[in-house]
Amino acid sequence: MALQDEIEKRAKQIHTDGYALSIGELMSLYKDKEIDIHPEFQRFFRWTPNQKTKLIESILLGIPIPPIFVSQREDGVWDVIDGLQRLSTILEFAGLLRDDKGKTIAGSKLSATEYLPSLEGKYWQKDDEPANSFDQAQRLIIKRAKLGVQIIKKESDKDTKFELFQRLNTGGTALTEQEIRNCILVMINKAFYTWLSGLSKNKGFKSTIPITERALEEQYDMELALRYFVYKAITVQDVNATKDVGKLLTDKMVEFAFFEGFNYALEKDNFEKVFLLLGKAFGEDTFRKWEPQKNKFTGAFSIASFEVIVTGLAKNINNYYDTPDSIETLKEKIKSVSLNPVFVENSGSGKRASTRLPHFIPLGEQIFTNEN
Repeated sequence: MALQDEIEKRAKQIHTDGYALSIGELMSLYKDKEIDIHPEFQRFFRWTPNQKTKLIESILLGIPIPPIFVSQREDGVWDVIDGLQRLSTILEFAGLLRDDKGKTIAGSKLSATEYLPSLEGKYWQKDDEPANSFDQAQRLIIKRAKLGVQIIKKESDKDTKFELFQRLNTGGTALTEQEIRNCILVMINKAFYTWLSGLSKNKGFKSTIPITERALEEQYDMELALRYFVYKAITVQDVNATKDVGKLLTDKMVEFAFFEGFNYALEKDNFEKVFLLLGKAFGEDTFRKWEPQKNKFTGAFSIASFEVIVTGLAKNINNYYDTPDSIETLKEKIKSVSLNPVFVENSGSGKRASTRLPHFIPLGEQIFTNEN
């Protein structure tokens, strides 16, 4: 297909509109629940108080603010897909922002800036501190300021808003790939997001993944839970068809979320069985390197070990769960992974997941079939 044909075909799948709205109008839309900023997203966006103050300062000084992007749902409500932090900051300052339980969050306090040092300690409106509250004129400056709104109409291809969300939120933000996936998942299928989030907190699962507090904040535990389901479902051909495992994780997640036949109960049961056994076997040592000379596991959590062990055990869980001597057998299998020549050759620094997985998927199945 020629380039121009490709452009025209894709452009027909995207229907957009755009206009400027006052911040006051956006506040009214939010109060009437006609615009959804998904409070679940708020934990993924980490603006500092100083960044929030800078935004309010920019509005007061008339400095242009980047537009927000919204996607129109079938019910007419707008999903915010870019600009959520900007809009949340404004709503929070005005004392309008709701948390994920629908409770209104107390209005935030500003700090001094280079150009407006008197912003220190200021609130939108605080009845018991009138001297530290914006006056009517200052509130109206903000309410009458305009924000550009770009609208992805409901007639657009269903994947458009998710693609756009990824593109808009991968440049210049502090979001990790999994945080972006989580936001997409909330928009697609909130129940799936809640389900996966619950599994990432499973006791057995957590006992095997000794990751840092920062990694937890960046949702790496949810990424590992997602990887479990993706590794269990994909083939070598799936991996060979892409050079980007991150994109493969996202694509498979979206596929799971849209699949009406996804068996939540069965998948949850198998997940819990796998990590219950791994927790009993070696706990937080499960995905570390076994060194027979030292007779112990060493090093940090290894994603390469996770790929082999999780893939193999998940596909063979019935060979181990509630069977005699299963834990002892499992222990020997886990130890053997670090020593396997295929594993040694394809792991280590410089080895990308896209080159590891075509070897590790069959390796995991081979090691954990319980036939050797």
